Amino acid sequence: MSDRRVFHAIVPGPPRPGILGPGILGKFRVWWGDWPFGQLAFLVALAALGALFVANVVETMARVGILPGFGFLTGSANFEIGESAIAFRAGDTYLRAILAGLLNTLKVSLLGCLLATICGVAIGIAGLSRNLLLSGLVRWFIEITRNTPLLLQLFFWMSLAKALPAPRQASALFGTVFLTSRGVYLPSLSLEGGPFGLLATLALAAALGLALILLLRLSGRLTHRSGALATAVVFVASLAFLVLSGARPVAEVPALSGFNIRGGLNLSPEFAALLTGLVVKFSALIAEIVRAGIQSVGGGQWEAARALGLHDGHIIRLIVLPQALRVITPLTTSSYLDLTKDSSLAVAIGFPDLVSIINTTANTTGQSMEALIILIGTFLVINLSLSALMNAYNNRVALRGTVR
Repeated sequence: MSDRRVFHAIVPGPPRPGILGPGILGKFRVWWGDWPFGQLAFLVALAALGALFVANVVETMARVGILPGFGFLTGSANFEIGESAIAFRAGDTYLRAILAGLLNTLKVSLLGCLLATICGVAIGIAGLSRNLLLSGLVRWFIEITRNTPLLLQLFFWMSLAKALPAPRQASALFGTVFLTSRGVYLPSLSLEGGPFGLLATLALAAALGLALILLLRLSGRLTHRSGALATAVVFVASLAFLVLSGARPVAEVPALSGFNIRGGLNLSPEFAALLTGLVVKFSALIAEIVRAGIQSVGGGQWEAARALGLHDGHIIRLIVLPQALRVITPLTTSSYLDLTKDSSLAVAIGFPDLVSIINTTANTTGQSMEALIILIGTFLVINLSLSALMNAYNNRVALRGTVR
């Protein structure tokens, strides 16, 4: 008995069930804690405050003639959305308007994470260069970007986008890219004659590939060779489907026509400014993460690789980065979550993202509480899904090279 008391007094955290007695009662006491009645009173008080708050909100809404609930989602939205991934016009439902805002948020978040990762890895590796000029420029870029508020950077990029020349005065970069005050015009690729568009075909191929890899994983047959073979099979099947359906890829190059530029892919000034601001800000953060991850790998790895005759590019790609991913991945996950949440600053520069559409919906319907619940729930689902995917990848990376 004395040994158990000493163990309970020294070891932090909840005591083991054996100390408090066997059976369900002991496990319940460990789960409930040392102050059960105090915790129960706190939970009851918290529930009472929540019920009082909800009752006051419902009473206030009834007094001003607003019915609580989410029935307003089927009502007609009397506003336009300047930029949307799906067709929307005034008179469509609020649910469709929120969906358009959600797709805009997902679009800028996914592109921002992808481009910030590419730029961040390149900048992080460049910062470790022996070239003093290059490493010094990288250090200044990182320090200036990290220590400047993102909202201020968005204002800067938006003002720069508005200061670009009109389409008739804009010069083409590489003969195909136009930077104008009406947006950025890029070459694009589309499909003609097929049953689906390019994005729908790519999404279908990605879904089939993920399903095939998941089946291999569940069956215990997923290896690097089988994964590569599954990817090749999906690619060949998608290409054969396009050929048999009569679809053909068509490249569209923007060109000046009259007072505007026609053809190609057009990025609005608001979207271009928001994407640029997010990529610049978080590429600096990811660059620091990559630098710390690379420096966490011991110097003996570099020396051994150089002794084998490998140059720095092969050493980083084949030896250092696979080991550094164990440090890089968890911190990069946090940067992805922050980028997704910071995309809500789009409301400050006029981009119709989810936050902007929710604000407009709340102002026109008066359902502020329901609109906030939708906004909070949507961001929660997005961030938890992203975190789950990155955690699964992190677990896969962390298992490599471990001793079992």
